[in-house]
Amino acid sequence: MASSRSPSGRVVNDNIHGDIALTDAEWKVVNTATFQRLRSLKQLGMGHLVYPNATHSRFAHSLGVFRIMCRVLGNLDHSGLDTERKAELRQAALLHDIGHYPYSHLMERVGSVTLTEEEVTNAGKKTISGQVDEYPDHEELGRHIIQSQADICKALGGKKQAQKIGALFSRLEGADQQLSKLIHSSLDMDRLDYLLRDARAAGVPYGEIDLNYLLNSIRISPTGMLGVDEKALAAAEHFLLARVFMHRVVYYHKTTYGFEEACRQLLRRVRDSDRYNDLLARDGNHINEICGGADLRGFTDDYVDRVIYRAARDDQDPVIQTLAACLVERCPPRLLLEVGGVEEKIHSYTPATVFRQKCRDGLVDLAKRHRLNVGQFLLCGPKPIKFEERGSLFSRADAEKLKPEEREELIMVFRKGRSEPQSIVDITGSIIKSLSNQVFSIQRLYLVDRDIKPDKLERIRGEVRLWAQPPK
Repeated sequence: MASSRSPSGRVVNDNIHGDIALTDAEWKVVNTATFQRLRSLKQLGMGHLVYPNATHSRFAHSLGVFRIMCRVLGNLDHSGLDTERKAELRQAALLHDIGHYPYSHLMERVGSVTLTEEEVTNAGKKTISGQVDEYPDHEELGRHIIQSQADICKALGGKKQAQKIGALFSRLEGADQQLSKLIHSSLDMDRLDYLLRDARAAGVPYGEIDLNYLLNSIRISPTGMLGVDEKALAAAEHFLLARVFMHRVVYYHKTTYGFEEACRQLLRRVRDSDRYNDLLARDGNHINEICGGADLRGFTDDYVDRVIYRAARDDQDPVIQTLAACLVERCPPRLLLEVGGVEEKIHSYTPATVFRQKCRDGLVDLAKRHRLNVGQFLLCGPKPIKFEERGSLFSRADAEKLKPEEREELIMVFRKGRSEPQSIVDITGSIIKSLSNQVFSIQRLYLVDRDIKPDKLERIRGEVRLWAQPPK
C-alpha cells in the first residue's frame, strides 16, 4: 500500500480515485491486522477465473468507498452536519465490508443453498442435516468483529464508538436512516465504487458511470432527506441501468456463476458431512468464535481454498470429489440451458419458472438414462435484479411490512421549485419509472463432468431444450 505523509495524516494512491487522504485516526484503523485481512478477500469472488485481472480486493474497494464518502461529505459542508458525525460516516464507509466472508457472499449464504437432490425430491425445500444455527450475515459479523477484535476496537476509540459505527453501516434502527443511505441504499457509496472498480478490472465498459456528476448533485433537504438534483436524473438512471448490465455481463457471467454455484454446493455438502469440521465452520456460533479471536487472521479466501483442495484430493464421495476437481482444475460446469431475461415482477408464471419445474420433474430420469449422479446437475437461479429497489406498483401494505431501515432505499430526486425530493420511480418521463416493474431473472441448468464426451453432452442438451419449449 503506497502512501505518503501529509500535514493531516496519510495519502494513499488508488487506480480509480487517485489520492485518498486519511487522518491519523483513520490510518490507525487501516493499519490494524483486522482491516488488513481484507487484502486477502477478492472483491469479485471467482470472477478471476473468467476475467484474469479481476483479482482486486475488498481492501481496495473499502478505501474507494471511503474516498467517495469523503467527497460527498465535502459537498455537504453547508448541510449542518457536525465534524463528529462526518468522522463517523467516514469510518462507517471504511469498515462497511469488514465482516465479509472468504469469497464473500459465496460462503456467507451456504445455509440457503438447495442441493439438486433436494430440488427434485422436496419441490425445492432444503433439508440441512444437523444444522440449526446458520452463518450470520456479513453486516452482523462486521459489528461483531469491530467490537470484539481489540486492535480495531481500540483504533476506533472503544466499544461504544464501535457500536455506533456498526449501526451506521448496518442501518440499524436508531441510526440516522438518511445518512446511512450513503452506505446502504439504491444510490450508495458502495455501489458507486464497485461498479467502476469491477468494470475496470474485468475490462468491460458497462460500469463506467458518471461519478463526478452524481456526487456533485447530491444534497440534503430541509427535513434531512437525501437526493440528487433533477439535472442529474440521466446520470442516476445510467447508474441504475449500469448495475443491471454489470450483473448480466460480469456478476452473473455463465462461467463465473457456474464455478460459484459448484463451490456453494460443495461447501454445503462438506459442511453437512462432518468430515471437515477441522477446516470449515459448523455453524454461526463457530463463525463468531473464529471472528472474535486470533483465527480471524486466517479467515481469508485461502480458508475456502483449503477445503476445496482436500475435497479434490481425498474425498470418496463422487459428487463432492467431482465438484472440487472442477474448481481445482478450472474445468467449468457445462451450461445445458439458460431460460429467462427481463420480465414483469407481477408475473409468477414465466418461462423461467416453468423450466425450473420441468427440471425438478425430469432430472432424476435424465441422470439415470445417461448414468450420471443427479448431484452433478446444478439447478440454479441468481437473485432477480431490479431496475430499482421498489417499483411504482409497490403497495402501501407492502411498504408497511418493510423494516424502518428498508423504507428509504429509493433514489430521491429534487425537482425544480421543490424543497423536498421525490422518488425516481414517480417521475413522469423517467426511464426508471417505465422499467421499475421489470426484473432481470434467469434460471440455469449446469452439468459438472470433466470427462463427458461432446456427443453425449449434446444429446443431454437436446433433451433439456425440450423442457423449455412452450406447450402446443
